Order: sequence, then C-alpha cells, then structure tokens
Amino acid sequence: MARRRDERIDHAVLDAVSALVREVGYPALTMEAIAARAGTTKPAIRRRWQSRQQLVVAAMARDRIGLTEIDTGCLHCDLVGHLEALRTGLEDPALGPAIPALLADLADDPVLHEEFLAVLWEPRRQACVATLRKAQDRGELEPSADVDLVLDLFAAPVMFRALFRHAPMGPDFAELVTGAVLDGVGATAGVPGRCPSRHLR
Repeated sequence: MARRRDERIDHAVLDAVSALVREVGYPALTMEAIAARAGTTKPAIRRRWQSRQQLVVAAMARDRIGLTEIDTGCLHCDLVGHLEALRTGLEDPALGPAIPALLADLADDPVLHEEFLAVLWEPRRQACVATLRKAQDRGELEPSADVDLVLDLFAAPVMFRALFRHAPMGPDFAELVTGAVLDGVGATAGVPGRCPSRHLR
C-alpha cells in the first residue's frame, strides 16, 4: 500500500521557495536552503519536484501573484484593474525579477516551459479574455476584434518595462496604457463620457 503524501511538506517547501526567492533572488536559490527553511530533506523535495525550476514554477502558480478577477461592467475599469495587478505583481521579487533567469533556464526544457505558460501565464490571459468577451457582448468592443491580439497590446507595455526596466511604471501606468490601447482599437470605453470611471474622477 502506497504511503500517503504529506501535504504539510508540500506547503512548507513552497512557502520556503517563495520566501527565499524574495530574500536572495532566483539565481541564488539552492535546494539545500529550501530544505533547511522548510524543515525537511533534499530527498523528500526531490520526490515531489525534480528540479529547482519546477519548484519555482509551482510556487508561482500557487501564489497567483499579479492575478485578479474583476467584473465592474466597465471595460476600461476592468482592464485598468488587470494591468495594475500585473504591474504590482511584477514588482514582487518572487515574480518579476525571477522571470528572465527562469525563462533562460527553461529554454532547454520545452515540457516545463509549457507548464510555466499553462500554470502561470494562461490563467492571467484567460481572466483578461473573459473581460474582453464580456465587453464584446455589451457592445464596448467590436465583435470582430482579435481578442488575443488586443490582449497582447495591453500586456506588452507592462511586460516590456518590467523586463527591461528602461523606464519606470508609476501607479498611473495601467490607466495610461488602457486609455491608449482602447482609443487605438476604437472601443467605446475609450471615448470620454462613456466610461463610468471617468465620471468618478
């Protein structure tokens, strides 16, 4: 009879990964440090996760940093909420600063790279896709709009500045990006007077 997996160890290990990435950064993360922080052993960790990369991906997926679910009935407001959650999430040392080095490590591991996209990026995309689809149903966005392309137009400025750090992202950045993209794609939410959030300012 197989021994039942102790989920307390799972939680302790992922907690240790999240804490250590914030403290020392992803490149300096070691299995020895994770085991010591979690109060377990390297063999116990290896039975659950085969590599440091898998551990970090699992911790990121569990913590859901930068992911929000929002439905205000206003396309502009919802998109600002999504982008602001992404912006602040990418400022967290456990997500934004870790991504470039992690992606470099995943370059030779297509299976884990696909897992990274599935558990980390796809939930964020789907939350935004749901927002755009609802906006199409309400008539705020053209039914013929390429939702995947529009989504990339929104996320790209935030990701670009987070990865290259060539310019700052202040608390108004999400608002600026949302206004610029909505005006560009011709959404009614980008027209003054149509967006409830503009009446609240």
